[in-house]
Amino acid sequence: MKFNPAQAIQDLQQFGEFGGVNPSITDSSTYTFLEGETMEDTFHGKMEGCFLYSRHWNPSNKYLADALSAMENTGSAWVAASGMAAITCSLLQLCNSGDHIITSITTYGGTYAFLKNWLPKYNIEVSFVDITNIEQVKNAMRPNTKVIYTESVTNPLLQVSNIPVLSEIAHKANAKLLVDNTFSPLIISPAVLGADIVVYSMTKFINGKNDCVAGAICGSNEFVDQLSNVNNGTAMLLGPVLDPMRSSSILKNLNTLHIRMVQHSKNAKFLAENFEKMGLKVKYPGLKKHPQHKLHCELMNKKFGFGGILSLDFETETKANEIMQKMQNAGVGYLAVSLGYFKTLFSCSGHSTSSEVPLGIQKEMGLSEGLVRLSVGLDSNIENTFQRIISCL
Repeated sequence: MKFNPAQAIQDLQQFGEFGGVNPSITDSSTYTFLEGETMEDTFHGKMEGCFLYSRHWNPSNKYLADALSAMENTGSAWVAASGMAAITCSLLQLCNSGDHIITSITTYGGTYAFLKNWLPKYNIEVSFVDITNIEQVKNAMRPNTKVIYTESVTNPLLQVSNIPVLSEIAHKANAKLLVDNTFSPLIISPAVLGADIVVYSMTKFINGKNDCVAGAICGSNEFVDQLSNVNNGTAMLLGPVLDPMRSSSILKNLNTLHIRMVQHSKNAKFLAENFEKMGLKVKYPGLKKHPQHKLHCELMNKKFGFGGILSLDFETETKANEIMQKMQNAGVGYLAVSLGYFKTLFSCSGHSTSSEVPLGIQKEMGLSEGLVRLSVGLDSNIENTFQRIISCL
């Protein structure tokens, strides 16, 4: 039977302390022990189910982590204070000085900056490739390659990564495949397809309300134990802990993710197909003309659609800004960064979320200065939204 990530979440039974249908919120930073020996054993990770200090583990965070690991079909998960915390902690746990990473040149701007500008200071080399060109990936492999890092659907050009093939390449070299699945939760299940670790900015679709910043790392029990190890775990030592109140609210929102992703996808596909009919320069994995449309169809959990993100190329920044301002005034949505909100959000990627990428590299990767990324909302009347957008062009 094909894996159903939404059903895996629904199948969990997580009761509150007094039998509440919602798990209890534990807002303690530290926890009591009846015996000193138990405290020491917990400190060294030998007491399952016991909690020591909330930078290490918190019961509310554990509830959310368990739901995420069920969704991704991994043995465990760890929740962090941001998506960047999830990415950086994972990479730093996997790599040491002298190691090498292969990554997609098309990636979120903050991730690009970390890989390009920060890691080399610690003698960790990074090769940027066209992740859709498998020969480029193979040719970039070195004896010291420890990680292939990519996004399931890349930001903002919406390229689709061939996760099964990238997994084979990585594992043949005894390296790990690390996948950011922020754009496509439920739609793509990277761990089922061969990824070793899956990371998220839960700020986006998973939470869906743009009222918090949070991240997640989904991986094996062994890897999560390494992350939270008190002696050398990056998650433990760097300390990007998520507040338990936020964990509780995200867990509630996670249970409606499957409904929201279907609606996001339905709306985005409607807009993309109609933009294409008009002859606009539109990118969306659900369009048959998309270069990786067939691959996306092979990888996806079909019931959740092709996702809520599309892009329109207006060629110049001036034109893009003019149209976005008109769209905001027309009630299409908000001129704002981020994605996964219940209202449509739009921004000019090269001058916002990808601005960390130098202009020369943007041109090399095919990122037009007028490319507008739309995170399509949960509009109940997408036909009306389409007409509002058309009136702004």
